[in-house]
Amino acid sequence: MARGSEATEGPGPRAGRLKVFLGAAPGVGKTYRMLDEGRRRAARGTHVVVAFAECHGRPHTEAMLDELHVLPRETRRHRGMDFTELDLDRVLELRPEVVLIDELAHTNTPGGRNTKRWQDVEELLGAGIDVATTLNVQHLESLSDVVEKITGVPQFETVPDDVVRRADQIELVDLPAEGLRRRMAHGNVYPPEKVDAALSHYFRLGNLTALRELALLWVAGRVDEALRTYRREHSIGRVWETRERVVVALTGGPEGETLIRRAARIVDRPRALHADRTGATPTSGGDLLAVHVTRSNGLVGSSPAALAGQRQLVESLGGSYHSVVGDDVPAALLDFARAQNATQLVIGASRRGRLRRVLMPRGVGETVVGLSGDIDVHMVTHEHAGQGRAWPTLGSGLSRWRRVAGPVAGFVLPVLLTVALRDISHPLALNLTSEALLFLLTVLGVACIGGVVSALLASVTTSLLLNYYFIPPVGHFTFAEANVVVAQAAFTTVAVTVAAIVDRSLRLSRRAARSTAEAEALTSLAGGILRGDRAVPVLLERTRETFGMDAIELRPREGELEPQQLTAGDTAHDRDSTPESDTGPGSDPASDHGHDHDHDHETRVAIGDDSVLVLTGRRLPASEHRVLTAFAAHLTAAVERARLAEAAAEVEPVKAANRMRTALLAAVGHDLRTPLAGCWAAISSLRSRDVDFSAEDREELLATAEESLAKLSRLVDNLLDMSRLQAGALTLHLQPIGLTEVLPTALDTLPGSPPQALVHVVTRGLETAPDVLADPPLLERVIANLVSNAVRHSPAGRPVTVGASALAGRVELRVIDRGPGIQLDAQERAFQPFQRLGDTDNTTGLGLGLALSRGLTEAMGGTLTPEETPGGGLTMVVSLPAAPVPVEAFAGQEDRR
Repeated sequence: MARGSEATEGPGPRAGRLKVFLGAAPGVGKTYRMLDEGRRRAARGTHVVVAFAECHGRPHTEAMLDELHVLPRETRRHRGMDFTELDLDRVLELRPEVVLIDELAHTNTPGGRNTKRWQDVEELLGAGIDVATTLNVQHLESLSDVVEKITGVPQFETVPDDVVRRADQIELVDLPAEGLRRRMAHGNVYPPEKVDAALSHYFRLGNLTALRELALLWVAGRVDEALRTYRREHSIGRVWETRERVVVALTGGPEGETLIRRAARIVDRPRALHADRTGATPTSGGDLLAVHVTRSNGLVGSSPAALAGQRQLVESLGGSYHSVVGDDVPAALLDFARAQNATQLVIGASRRGRLRRVLMPRGVGETVVGLSGDIDVHMVTHEHAGQGRAWPTLGSGLSRWRRVAGPVAGFVLPVLLTVALRDISHPLALNLTSEALLFLLTVLGVACIGGVVSALLASVTTSLLLNYYFIPPVGHFTFAEANVVVAQAAFTTVAVTVAAIVDRSLRLSRRAARSTAEAEALTSLAGGILRGDRAVPVLLERTRETFGMDAIELRPREGELEPQQLTAGDTAHDRDSTPESDTGPGSDPASDHGHDHDHDHETRVAIGDDSVLVLTGRRLPASEHRVLTAFAAHLTAAVERARLAEAAAEVEPVKAANRMRTALLAAVGHDLRTPLAGCWAAISSLRSRDVDFSAEDREELLATAEESLAKLSRLVDNLLDMSRLQAGALTLHLQPIGLTEVLPTALDTLPGSPPQALVHVVTRGLETAPDVLADPPLLERVIANLVSNAVRHSPAGRPVTVGASALAGRVELRVIDRGPGIQLDAQERAFQPFQRLGDTDNTTGLGLGLALSRGLTEAMGGTLTPEETPGGGLTMVVSLPAAPVPVEAFAGQEDRR
């Protein structure tokens, strides 16, 4: 939970503010800068303490401690050695305004409640104390492996990046590599005997330069996050050229890789120039963003495999891939670029052929250039420029059998119609117009079957047949007359136009049907979640059913194949198909070598950061991967919700303990006041010299004081035992014990003298009952609480019965009273802490007796349940395991026989 939200959750103390002094390496001056910050704040009147500062024997750093309040450290012994650590409890008790703590990534010596020092800092921040701390860049979790590759030194102490990112201030303590090496050579960092080894290993010039650049870039990224937040909050749409951001537009065409590499070189150019001037190791200094615009109608398609490969290339170059939806491609590109505060936009030269450029001279590139404003646009030429097809692929919406049947029908149907018209035209007296219309209908039929290409073939065939057999002079081709040529040209144009419309409508209908099916699947999916179904199992089963797979499994990412490692039989086309799975969307099952291989194909989709969804069965086509991605997104959310639910379940006991603590504080204020007041009144009266008490009065006052102290002692014992139960810190010493041994001791603890208590208790069956396996003192407390409660509620003259019996390896102890009892629906509430159901006197006791008795009984492996007493009253049944009978007892019985 972010500290910003903690501060607003309730009336408690505000969350403290964290300031981190970040350095590239030891010795840059982080501790000195932190102590200097503390001295400045102390000079302004702020209460500042130094909880932990590691000066490493550096005189200048130690001198900074002179005017500061330094707390003593806590000493812990581990493996025969003494270590000093931050005294967290002392800081919390002192509650300064600002505390200085060195070395945030430090691992604490065992013996404290936190393993890491950054956890101590989180606890101080939660208590409302401001913290200033230090950290080296190699201790950031996300950079530890990078630092190990650079320096060859593994990092065992790390801090999660999120802890540092949530800091209110991050100050970079920077020092050039040469300056740090000079400081070390002068003995200001390490002792002289360690300087040579350090300079020749970890503190080499190249290492320090790379570490410095890592620190600079990490802090720059944090500053960039703050800038984006500011621009978003203030609705700033203009481009601020604070950081080089290059957006490359991808269409899914073959020129994509060329554009991506060109954009990457543009990103690299400024930092390469800087590297040439400074001699630093070149690292990324800008951002590369790739974007693909998808039209909302889905008609202008692109190759999913090509886009997947291009996405992998972008990510391998350190960039990010984005997909947006927009019918106006230039506007969508520029809107995305401005939202990302991009400084440059890279687009490819048009692949349109000459004819299309003549008919549509202003393409996407020209429009983007005209509307770009303050964004620089690079139009990159490539080998595919101007070589695109003149028109969209014909018949792309037709199935394979229709693409075969169409041309056949385009030739056969006109011939059959010609034969039929030769036989029936004279009897029916059909003229040339009717015959031409019939031929046109034939062309339309062929267009419905085979699309544009088939219709074009049919129109040529019908024109020739119509010209030869039905236009005078019959039996000859007539092309001399202009009207014949115009008619045949119009005939062909109409046929091709109608075929194009049919082809478009087929593609639209297929996409609409697919979208409807996807929408129904997603609606069913969302409905199951909204109805409260068990999210993860339901989603897995719905996913399997929707895609018709044989099996589905959610596996941890550990041990899974890397994206470039494929299962046996996968092809290179599969590898380039999609960024989230190693299957080939759009691959044809018919092209595989066997049905069995296709049936056992595995599709993997990433679910979050640590899980992968594995579907076993048929190979999924490209059209189904979009829905699979949606299902995967729902699964990711469901898994995250399940984890949050588990975390909430873990927090629930803490909340219950807090509720009990609140009730305890409310009850203590009232219930402890009475015995304290009685005891104080009796003792103060005895100490008074104004009144001369008789011996009887003094005895009565002493008895009152003793009774009040005994009552107070019982209340405190109950509170302590309940606290131990809640904390799970109750120590048990289970041993065989007879009920006849426990009961007298338990009755002795009841209010009043033992003879008075025994008058109200009748025993039955205790002598013959087996021994129980229990903790004797705890069992005494349970029996005393139950008997005391029964005696208090029993009417005058009606004794309480305590009986015992054995049943199936357990011993049941029953405490029976004849009081008013408890209603059935309120029996369980009687075992909640601070409940006093039906008490006629609510001025005594905390209402912990039954709750404590059940807790102690369950701790000993038993149960405590209430039952109605026949004839009226309440029976409390304590069931405990019977103690095992010793072998010597059996031997004694055999001897007696």
